[in-house]
Amino acid sequence: MSTQTASTGTTGMTPNAPAMTLDVTEAAIGEIKKFMTSEEGLPETAGLRVRVVPGGCSGFQYSLNIEEESRQGDFVLDQSGVKLFVDMFSGQYLNGVRIDYVTGVMGSGFTFTNPNATGSCGCGTSFTA
Repeated sequence: MSTQTASTGTTGMTPNAPAMTLDVTEAAIGEIKKFMTSEEGLPETAGLRVRVVPGGCSGFQYSLNIEEESRQGDFVLDQSGVKLFVDMFSGQYLNGVRIDYVTGVMGSGFTFTNPNATGSCGCGTSFTA
């Protein structure tokens, strides 16, 4: 598990910022690394942005995007050599979330176990907080 305070982009840490944690399984880390390796020309500062965005049938949904660098105010976490970027808004909903990558009969993909969610939809891709 990784804990980090909010960063001011690539210039350091913000004093008195709250800490947050994300638990990313080795299966998920492996898939993230495979995807990042397949992207041409990513700089050393690149990482995976993990966000919560309005939408889905329960109110919020998860978003994963590769970005070249963190932004001012991001939480920047390192999990097994993968940088994770989380903005302050998303951080309040993602603290303590477990991200896994599963393969099954119905397909494969990232799953989120969110202790902050008060409800979720049948498809499992959106939640209420």
